[in-house]
Amino acid sequence: MEILFWVLSIAVTLLLMYGLVPTVIFRIFSIGMTKRGHHHKTLALTFDDGPNRTYTPQLLDLLQQYHIKATFFIVGECANRYPEIVKRMHREGHSIGIHHVKHTSNWYMTPFAAKREINKCASIIEKLTGDKPRYYRPPWGRFNLFTLFTARPYQIVLWSGIFKDWKNEPDSTALLERLRRELHGGGIFLLHDNGATKGADPEAPANMIQALSTFLPEIVSQSYQCLRLEDHLSEFESIHEPEKRSI
Repeated sequence: MEILFWVLSIAVTLLLMYGLVPTVIFRIFSIGMTKRGHHHKTLALTFDDGPNRTYTPQLLDLLQQYHIKATFFIVGECANRYPEIVKRMHREGHSIGIHHVKHTSNWYMTPFAAKREINKCASIIEKLTGDKPRYYRPPWGRFNLFTLFTARPYQIVLWSGIFKDWKNEPDSTALLERLRRELHGGGIFLLHDNGATKGADPEAPANMIQALSTFLPEIVSQSYQCLRLEDHLSEFESIHEPEKRSI
């Protein structure tokens, strides 16, 4: 029993040092990652875990209605399942980033396995869109000791606002209020267009889309511009004027 205790203790310690501790340190001190943009009246909407055959097209319709560009961090196996949705994202001017082939945590992968996940997802995106991705977001925002190296040459992007939209709620009111509270210039919002991942509720994206249907016209009326990460993270201040449109 004593030997088993020490073996388990060593295994837990190694796991903590490999995954949890680097995640905490990197995120607290923002080492090797981006969490905000540079502009006073811009916002980056980012969506993880898709594409989903039901909710992603609904989301794309909503974004198109308000002439809003977003960034999608896609799961490679979902992209292979629904390639036309990924092509539509690209055709309508959205940015597409890497979120692994499977929704797998860096805590439980070797550096070599993690690198394969990143590179394979990047290849899927390039094959479907013709463009090489620039951005990477690790699933659950989890790092390991080697993530800053395995992610190269991609830029790691996390978020300034996370909203627990992967859990279903009685209605979209609470989520809408959380979105409103976090609205600050330069923000990067993390939302989810697929509820099929572990720990999520399958119907949760419906609430998210409902909340956005109210939130988007509000921020447009406040002259916020919702931009792709490429534009949102640009240090140039000469962002184009927002289009005049009726709400």
